[in-house]
Amino acid sequence: MTIPHRSLAGACLAIMLSATAPAMAQDADAVTFAQSVEPQGLDPTVSSPVAAGQITWQTVFEGLVAIDRDGQIVPQLATEWAIADDGLTYTFTLRDGVTFQNGAAFDSATAKFAIERILSETSTNGQKANYTAIADVQAPDPATLVLTLSERNADLLYWLGYPAAVMVEPTSAETNGTAPVGTGPFKVDEWRKGDRVIMSAWDGYWGEAPAISRVTARFIGDAQAQAAALQSGQVDIVGDLSAPELFEQFTTDPAFTAVAGAGEMEVVAGMNNDRPPFDDPRVRQALMMSIDRPSLVQVVSAGQGTPIGSHFSPANPFYQDLTALFPYDPEKAKALLAEAGHAEGFSFDFKVPNRDYAQRSAEILQAFFAQVGVTANIQTSDFPAAWIQDVFTDKNYDMTIIGHAEPLDIGIYARHPYYFNYDSAAFRDQMAAIAAATSEEERAAGYQAAQDMLARDLPALFLFSYPKLGVWKAGLEGVWENGPVPANDMTDIRWSQ
Repeated sequence: MTIPHRSLAGACLAIMLSATAPAMAQDADAVTFAQSVEPQGLDPTVSSPVAAGQITWQTVFEGLVAIDRDGQIVPQLATEWAIADDGLTYTFTLRDGVTFQNGAAFDSATAKFAIERILSETSTNGQKANYTAIADVQAPDPATLVLTLSERNADLLYWLGYPAAVMVEPTSAETNGTAPVGTGPFKVDEWRKGDRVIMSAWDGYWGEAPAISRVTARFIGDAQAQAAALQSGQVDIVGDLSAPELFEQFTTDPAFTAVAGAGEMEVVAGMNNDRPPFDDPRVRQALMMSIDRPSLVQVVSAGQGTPIGSHFSPANPFYQDLTALFPYDPEKAKALLAEAGHAEGFSFDFKVPNRDYAQRSAEILQAFFAQVGVTANIQTSDFPAAWIQDVFTDKNYDMTIIGHAEPLDIGIYARHPYYFNYDSAAFRDQMAAIAAATSEEERAAGYQAAQDMLARDLPALFLFSYPKLGVWKAGLEGVWENGPVPANDMTDIRWSQ
């Protein structure tokens, strides 16, 4: 097949950026990072939390535990914990002397409120399903929090370290979306909608004060504009460069550090499994075989990425390569479509968020699908607001494409209803078995079996895992190279002397 040529705009910009750009004076007490998506709110416990957590997790909000740069669970507002032998009781000892940025004390009553808020009937927490095993929350004394589970959940402690489970102060809970109040080392000074969030060091922080006193998150959705902002000195860090074709030039520029780190984002073409013809697994399998995934990666992201066959990235310790189950084979794809009653093909609406990787991928998929007689009508959807409402909430779509950035999120396919409309009792049973695992070996085997089930049933077309393409100014230390959590943790950032 002939793959359409990429626009010359990227190449032209690369030439322009190679010229010396006017450098802005470096403020050794501040750092600015670029972020592709501006969240609808700054509270990561409300709605879809990724974009919010990328700004306020660890800077403003903290949890009982945290996930560190190596993907390990570490103490935070809880100094220690004990898990009962039956795995049904978690007892946390809370840190003493912690206050929120509005002066309210953090104690077990506050922690109880925060956990119960996640679980409430009115909760809009995007990760609520990860915490539903919690049946009861008790605060027997100010320094002790006890969680009682209805069933084992081997991943619960990990999820308690995720942005969706940060501690929230009751009187500020309703306004945290616009005026966040946390226990972290930085407080939000100003949110200039459509432009930036400005944060400064908070002098009441319980822990070690950060080395910098001001952090700014700049919203730059255009991929090439991110690279231009780095070169011109408008930003110091792009934690995940959205223009992979421009990444290579930064690796040879001594003014920058550029690292292709391990990322957790899986790019998938989700299908509405309730709608014909996507309710037929033969159709889903045929579409998977119509896609040359290595070529897709080469064209969409300049070869930066790994083809995947299920919903795990190579960054995950449980990952296995399952792409060989349905390899690129257009002739077999046509035969399978004919077997499913679509010898003449079919057409569908392809609702695509206006993110660069998604738009690029959709155009290439459209060409691949055309090879086997399937017509994809691309409809651009504004992300996040319109896409989340139309696809994620209302499920008003045939096919979409999105990057799932949350780590260890294979369990989303066990949620019903979810935007895939994938209803598999067998997969739900498999996820329940993982939660009930009593050893790391049993847990690993469970996740491998879950990957295999999805790779064969294909509720989504599994395309590729996107690396974390980090670029930052030389002399800046403490930037996360890998992305075990989608975040911009600024707590260890410092300028070298």
